[in-house]
Amino acid sequence: MNAKPDRIIIFDTTLRDGEQSPGATLNVDEKLTIARQLARLGVDVIEAGFPFASPGDFAAVQKIAQAVGTETGPIICGLARATRQDIQAAAEALKPAAKPRIHTFIATSDIHLTYKLKKTRKEVLAIAPEMVAYAKSLVEDVEFSPEDAGRSDPEFLYQVLEQAIAAGATTVNIPDTVGYTTPAEFGALIRGIKENVPNIDKAIISVHGHNDLGLAVANFLEAVKNGARQLECTINGIGERAGNAALEELVMALHVRRQYFNPFLGRAPESEAPLTNIDTHQIYKTSRLVSNLTGMFVQPNKAIVGANAFAHESGIHQDGVLKNKLTYEIMDAQLIGLTDNQIVLGKHSGRNAFRTRLKELGFELSDADLNKAFVKFKEVADKKKEISDWDLEAIVNDEIQQAPDLFRLELVQVSCGSNARPTATVMLRTPEGEELTDAAIGTGPVDAVYKAINRVVNVPNQLIEFSVQSVTDGIDAIGAVTIRLKHNERIFAGHAANTDIIVASAQAYVNALNRLYAALQQEQNQTGEKPPAGTTV
Repeated sequence: MNAKPDRIIIFDTTLRDGEQSPGATLNVDEKLTIARQLARLGVDVIEAGFPFASPGDFAAVQKIAQAVGTETGPIICGLARATRQDIQAAAEALKPAAKPRIHTFIATSDIHLTYKLKKTRKEVLAIAPEMVAYAKSLVEDVEFSPEDAGRSDPEFLYQVLEQAIAAGATTVNIPDTVGYTTPAEFGALIRGIKENVPNIDKAIISVHGHNDLGLAVANFLEAVKNGARQLECTINGIGERAGNAALEELVMALHVRRQYFNPFLGRAPESEAPLTNIDTHQIYKTSRLVSNLTGMFVQPNKAIVGANAFAHESGIHQDGVLKNKLTYEIMDAQLIGLTDNQIVLGKHSGRNAFRTRLKELGFELSDADLNKAFVKFKEVADKKKEISDWDLEAIVNDEIQQAPDLFRLELVQVSCGSNARPTATVMLRTPEGEELTDAAIGTGPVDAVYKAINRVVNVPNQLIEFSVQSVTDGIDAIGAVTIRLKHNERIFAGHAANTDIIVASAQAYVNALNRLYAALQQEQNQTGEKPPAGTTV
C-alpha cells in the first residue's frame, strides 16, 4: 500500500477491539458472518482478532483469513504483543490470507512502563524494533503501535517510531488508548510526528482512539487534517469502555464534508471523488448485523444509523423537509442503505421471491440458512399481514445467528392478568435430547418464564439487562429482545425476534444460556471439571 495514499484507509477493528465490549463475545461463525459483510462494505483492513489470546481467537482469524482474505478482498490483520510467541501465533493464523498483516504493539507512556510493563524507556526502545523486525521476517506488511501514545512523552515517541519504521513497519498507529486527548492536542501530536520522525515518509500514519470523553471521531478528523491516512474504527462505535471511533460517523463525515477535507489530501476542493473505498449503501445493513449478533442495540439518537437519525418530529422541520429535504437533512437516508419501509412480500410469496429480495438487501445465504429463514418468514407472514424489509432483516439475522444449539425451547405458555399471579410453563429439549417441563410464578410473565427456564437448565446466572425493541411500527410489529447474563464476571448476550414478545424473550434467554453453557463445557474439556449447576444467583 502506498505510503502516501490520496485517500483515507479504513481499518475495521470490530472483530478485535469491538468484541471486547462487555457481553459482545462472538463465536467463530458469527465473526465470519461479520467479516464477509465488512468485505462487502469495502473496508481496506479487517483486524480479525488477537490469535495468541485464545484458541477461539486463533481459529477465527485463521477462518477469516481463508474465507475473506482473498486477492481481491481486504487485508486481514492479527494483533500481537511485542513478543515472539504472540507474533508467531499471528503469523500462523494469517497464513491462508493473500494479504496478511501483523499488528504488534508495546506501551510507551511512562505510567504504562512503570506500572504495567515494569520496563525502562531504554528497554522498550530495544524491544520495539526487534519485534517489528521479527514480524517483518514472517510477513511483508507490519503495523506498529506505541500503546497509550496520547499520554507518552513526544520526544520518546519519535524515537520509538523512527526505530520501528527502520525495522520494517509500513504503518505506524498512534493510539489514544484511554480516550484522553482533545482534538487540538491529537492533531498536534500527529503533526509533531510528521515533523520530527525523520523516516515517517516510509510509513502510513494511522490513528486508534477510544470515546471516553466523546471525542474519538472529532480527534480522528483532526488527525486527518494533520496527515493521518488510516483510521482504526468499529461498526456502531463498539469497543472497550465507552467504545471506539465509529466507522459510519467517520465515513459519512468525510463524505458529506469532502469539499472541506479535500485540500488536506491534496485534492481540489470541488472534487467529487470519494475519500474512502466504503460502499456507503452497505452501512445500515452492517450496523444492524453487528447490533444483532453482538446483542448491543444502537441508541435511537445515534448519529447516522440510529432510529431517529432521519426522523423529524418538529412541525417546522417536517414542513421544511416536505418542501426540500436539504432544509433539515444533510444526507439522503438511501445513501447509507436505509430503504423506505415498503411492503414487498406476504404469506403467499414463494422461496424464489424470498431469496431474490434477500439478495437485494445484501444477504447471501447458504441453502441451509435460507431454508431456516424461509420457515420463520412463513410463520411471521401467517401472523403479520404486511412484511417489510426491516422485518426480513430481523427474521434473517435471528435465524442465522450461530448460537450453540444445546437447550432448545419447545414450548412456552403463560397465564397472567390484572388479578392473576403470572405463571409460566416451559418445555425444553436438553443437549442429551430429553424433554423437560417445569413451571414457575413470577412478578410478571417474562420473570415467570425465566424462572421456569432456570429450573430446567439449572446453571447459575444473573440477569443484568433485558431490553425489547420494536422492529417496525404497528401492533403486529416484530419485537426484538436482547438480554445479558453474568456468570463469574463473564457476560453472555442473547437475542431473538418474534411477533410475540414473550416467546422472543424466552428464546433470547435460552440463546444466552446456551452461550453460557457452551463456555462452561469448553472449560470442562480443558480442566476436566464438571460445569457448575445450581439455581439462579
